[in-house]
Amino acid sequence: MSVGNSWKTRNQRSYLTQPRPVKERVVKHTPQFTFEQLYISPFTQRKRYDEDGRWQYVPMERKTSPTGILVMDQYVRFLAAGNMDLQPFLESTGLELGEINALVFILTGIKNVRFRQLYQRQLADDLLRYTDMPIDEVARRAGLGSPNNFYLTLRREWNMSATERRSRIRQEGDLGRFKI
Repeated sequence: MSVGNSWKTRNQRSYLTQPRPVKERVVKHTPQFTFEQLYISPFTQRKRYDEDGRWQYVPMERKTSPTGILVMDQYVRFLAAGNMDLQPFLESTGLELGEINALVFILTGIKNVRFRQLYQRQLADDLLRYTDMPIDEVARRAGLGSPNNFYLTLRREWNMSATERRSRIRQEGDLGRFKI
């Protein structure tokens, strides 16, 4: 058996102790937008207290066109609706995947795949923290599909289940603070 470039020697590295090397690109410009600037909350109303301690839900101002760039704003609204399959978006806009990937990377400095993962994660965190929505509904609304996909995503990102994540991020007074 030859030494060096065989399948066995290439794959003997333990992926538990050594992550797969990732080639990173260095962008020589400052991205125009951060992820936080582009994230659209799923909530439409927030709880407001008056001076007597009574509360009511009032409409929230949501910035649904955060960039002023029509295609990017349409894309962010698409993700905010929990859509993660890009094919319908590509067909509706007439764009190709490479063009959307380039647009997201140029504007944010984040690769589109990672941008979508961040969007799913933030959407799921908001729903877990501020609602008592069942886990399968959170998974669906966050664009993760099934509860099993949601579980795998949370294991990858946080090394915990959805129930554990909910209990860790929820603070006193969070439940019911916002309304969809």
